[in-house]
Amino acid sequence: MIVKTRAVVLREIKYRDQSKICLLMTREFGQLSVILKAVRNPKNRMSGLFSAGNIVDAVIYKRSTRDIQLASDASLVLSPLSQAPDLERFSVLYRVLDLARYSSGPEEKNLPLFKLLSSTIELLCCSTGDFQPILVWFLLKLVGVLGFEPSIDRCVFSRDELLPAIQSLGLRELHFVHDPGGFALPGIQGAFDSTLQPVPVERYLLLRRIAGGNGSAKAPDADPADTAALCDLLQEYCSKHLEHLPHRKHLDIVSRLLSA
Repeated sequence: MIVKTRAVVLREIKYRDQSKICLLMTREFGQLSVILKAVRNPKNRMSGLFSAGNIVDAVIYKRSTRDIQLASDASLVLSPLSQAPDLERFSVLYRVLDLARYSSGPEEKNLPLFKLLSSTIELLCCSTGDFQPILVWFLLKLVGVLGFEPSIDRCVFSRDELLPAIQSLGLRELHFVHDPGGFALPGIQGAFDSTLQPVPVERYLLLRRIAGGNGSAKAPDADPADTAALCDLLQEYCSKHLEHLPHRKHLDIVSRLLSA
């Protein structure tokens, strides 16, 4: 069956002399592993199209009896690589791609995840400044798509609204709790989670600002260290949940092919 689908290239691996195996996140089929024959030949019309982070419209010869499909044609939709070189952009891009790769299994269609990934790559392409808020935004949206969005408006234990409590009590920090996920008021009975982490109120307010935007919101008064700390906090929270997902069989197949 020949199918056409929009796809994000999650990963690319050289295979034999001129070919390449790629892992795609597709709109219609979820993750697919595809082989592109002779695509590393500069004269091949698809040369360079299947680079990590690129969004393409791909034509795939798909068979249910095989684990790696054949990509026969493609056209480029968007490429972060076409922008001015920026190490921070690429660093954020590869973290986003890795998280998306481990967030779903082979041929598990997840349209919200695909839309989130595509939107994040578009933001990375059009932004020219600080890329860390985009990563924070992506992580927040990702955990929501996967079903374990943290509570950022109410205390996870008392259910009291956090902003009024911060103002009335003059709080300078909150606690982030990994299970159940979200923020908690300090001193609340029941907060005995060993992964409870203190978070300064300024950092919490920055997170709320980013969560309420579209990922491109600027935070000119934010300390880059606060944004980086939020990235680390959310990625740790995300990783604690992703590590329990089932093993990815198609990644094993690719590894065996490379070692053959």
